[in-house]
Amino acid sequence: MRVRDWVILSGNANRPLTEKICERLGKPIGKIDIRRFADAEVFVEIGENVRGRDCYIVQSTCRPVNDNLMELLVIIDALKRASAKEITAVIPYYGYARQDRKVQPRTPISAKLVADLMTSAGATRVVTMDLHAGQIQGFFDIPVDNLFSVPVILNHIKSMNLDPANLVIVSPDAGGVERARAYAKRLECGVAMIDKRRTGPNVAKAMNIIGEVSGKAAIIVDDMIDTAGTLIEGVNAILSHGGTEVYAAATHGVLSGPAIERIVNSPIKQVIVTDTIPLTDEAKATSKIVQLSVSDILAEAIHRIHNYDSVSQLFV
Repeated sequence: MRVRDWVILSGNANRPLTEKICERLGKPIGKIDIRRFADAEVFVEIGENVRGRDCYIVQSTCRPVNDNLMELLVIIDALKRASAKEITAVIPYYGYARQDRKVQPRTPISAKLVADLMTSAGATRVVTMDLHAGQIQGFFDIPVDNLFSVPVILNHIKSMNLDPANLVIVSPDAGGVERARAYAKRLECGVAMIDKRRTGPNVAKAMNIIGEVSGKAAIIVDDMIDTAGTLIEGVNAILSHGGTEVYAAATHGVLSGPAIERIVNSPIKQVIVTDTIPLTDEAKATSKIVQLSVSDILAEAIHRIHNYDSVSQLFV
């Protein structure tokens, strides 16, 4: 029986993560030349024979989102035209995921458009992590594996040696309660939720806490932290309701705009994110932000997919 050959390629969005994945799998990064023409058009040349090979492209569609997305599409097209057997897009952070439905008339569902673009370009499978909305998997007509960073973040939280009896996991909104329960179950601690209500148009939110946080350390868990505005509002609300200290944990550290400044100047103790998105130099400079790696989870998923093994054990 002929052994199936495979190659792992990296876009420019997050090469350090690709290097960790390849190190874990004991494979070199495939040769690829990605250049920009004078007018900023993307040009890609695969530097080795991929005919009949299974190809895995690691590329987060993070900032600059459109540049990284277009780069991914061009790589997929190059592989398809070079007769690659299977093309798996490994997208640790799926950009446009928050545009998963029509929130008002005459608006797009961009998450679906991105799914169509990848499929049309030639991707045969997608591996991603902590999609903002699970139903995005249904936007694809190809297999999608949505992995979770929970094991990595849980290990870090356990290493903090917080007393479960005086710990509460907090969801920043009603939609994240299921995620908070999953953490609380494994940490054997309580759950709370932040109820945000606007008192009027463009008027500050009234923040209510559902659940007991008084006298406890709180960890706000979410899928991503963008400008950190809602996060800091939640931190202040928990402290005003008697919380002793507040931490935050999220898979994707988007950290755009004033996010770093808000975190640094806030009473939050620590913000835990993963390397699905590379940190800026500004984010690396603050001791409040801790970045964990999900390379082992992604490497294991790639290994299992290539060997036709079950990936369901990674869905915790």
